[in-house]
Amino acid sequence: MTKAWLLLAVGDDRQHGGNDGYDDEPDAHYSWDSTVGNSEALAVGDAIVLWDKKRSLGMSVIEFIETGEDDKILRRCSNTTCLKAGIKARSTIRPLYKCYKCGEEFDDPITRIERVKTYRSRHDGGWDNLEGILTGDELRQLAMAPKSQLSLRPLNWTAFESALASKGHLLSTAAVGKRLADLPYGGHTEATVRVRVGQAKFRRALLDRQGLRCGLTGDAPEEVLDACHLYSFAALGVHHEHGGLLLRRDIHTLFDRGQIAIDPVTQEIDVHADLAMYPQYASLAGRQPAIALSPGQLKWVARHWKQYRP
Repeated sequence: MTKAWLLLAVGDDRQHGGNDGYDDEPDAHYSWDSTVGNSEALAVGDAIVLWDKKRSLGMSVIEFIETGEDDKILRRCSNTTCLKAGIKARSTIRPLYKCYKCGEEFDDPITRIERVKTYRSRHDGGWDNLEGILTGDELRQLAMAPKSQLSLRPLNWTAFESALASKGHLLSTAAVGKRLADLPYGGHTEATVRVRVGQAKFRRALLDRQGLRCGLTGDAPEEVLDACHLYSFAALGVHHEHGGLLLRRDIHTLFDRGQIAIDPVTQEIDVHADLAMYPQYASLAGRQPAIALSPGQLKWVARHWKQYRP
C-alpha cells in the first residue's frame, strides 16, 4: 500500500506553536521542523498531496529530504495558568495575539528560543497541479484521521485515488505510481536543494530559437508561453540546450501530466481519451507539432513517451 501524506501549505499562515510559519513553494518544496507532529515520519518515496485548507493544490512524490538544525522562536500564551503554544498573530485586530486554548488576548507572548531539527522536501520533478480538483472538506475526509489538526496528516491513498478518479483524473495517480517505482524508499537524505538557477536564461534561449510560438499549437503571446523541460529538472539539475520547448501554459500542464504526448516515431501529437470532450485539445490528435523538433528534443520526447505511453 502506498504511504501517503496530506500536507498543509499556506505559507506564513501555517503557524504552529506560535512560530512564524514556513517558506513553502507548493510545486517545488515543503518545509517543517521537529516541533510539528509526524516530523520524523515523512520519507523519500512517500506520495504527498498539498492543500491550503480550502482546496487541493497538487500531488507529487518526495524525491529527497534536506535536514539541518536552526534556532526557532517559539511563543506561548502569556496567561500563566495556560502557557499553551496554541496562539496565533492577528493582522488587523488588537491585541495582536489570541490564545485559542484559553481565549486570552495579549500583545506580548512568553517567548523562548529552541534548537530544532529542520526538514525540507523536494518534489518538483513529479509535481502534478490539482488546484481546486478536491475541496478542503473532501480532503479532510480522505485523511486517516479526518478530525486531525496536524499539518502533516497520513492520507488514505486508496480513497484518494478513488476520489480523483471520480473527478476524471485517472492519469494523475498513475503517473505518481510510476515515479514511486523509480525512487528509493525510506529515510531522510541530507542534500543541497536544487534551485532553478538559469531558468530565465533557459526561457530566453527558447524564445530566441522558437519565437512567439507554442511548440504544439502555434502562435501565442509571450505572456502565456512557458519554458517546458522535456525531462525532470529536479532529477538532473541542469538546463539541457535541447531539453526544452516553449508550450502554452495549459498545454504545458497537460504535457507534464502525460495527457498530451508526442510519438517519437511518427512525431504526431497523441491526446489521451480523457481530453476527448474538449475540442481544443482533441483536435490536436494526429497533428504534427507546430515547430520541427531537433534530434536532441526527440531524444527527450522519447523518454517522456516511454513514461506515459508504455
